[in-house]
Amino acid sequence: MAQQYDEISDRLAEFIGKQHLFFVATAARDGRVNVSPKGLDSLRVLGPQRVVWLNGTGSGNETAAHLREVNRMTLMFCSFERQPLILRLYGTATEVQPDQPEWDSLAGLFPPMTGARQVYDVSVDLVQTSCGYGVPFMEFAGERPLMEQWADKKGPDGLEVYQREKNVRSIDGFPTGLRV
Repeated sequence: MAQQYDEISDRLAEFIGKQHLFFVATAARDGRVNVSPKGLDSLRVLGPQRVVWLNGTGSGNETAAHLREVNRMTLMFCSFERQPLILRLYGTATEVQPDQPEWDSLAGLFPPMTGARQVYDVSVDLVQTSCGYGVPFMEFAGERPLMEQWADKKGPDGLEVYQREKNVRSIDGFPTGLRV
């Protein structure tokens, strides 16, 4: 049975802190819905209604484009070990890019990430848990080093070129607002 809360409790913040994977969902008014898996050490709970997550350079930049159209975001966490649980955080988000004053303090909450392009500062207005009975057991085997290796190999200039080519428009043609 789903339960709804106004804020992230200490118990749920502890659960979030133990997760190796979360999912981000966004959608513009028109076009495709985007759901992206996120890993690495890229999320922090900063308060009962505030979460931030660090976003690396990827094959697209749907989240940024969608937020410019409709500012809504859902984060989902699933327990793959022990006690079943699905946790969703609903809210709005502010995008912070490396040229903004808040960047250093927010990006500084995370280990360095070559190719980091945004921090999303999420204001949570609804927290929902559900049973998770249908989620399989899975074991965490470790982080993949491939994203960091890829970004290191490209270097700063190569990442900038890649972002200009792949990250300034969504797959539906919406601008992402990425300043490269």
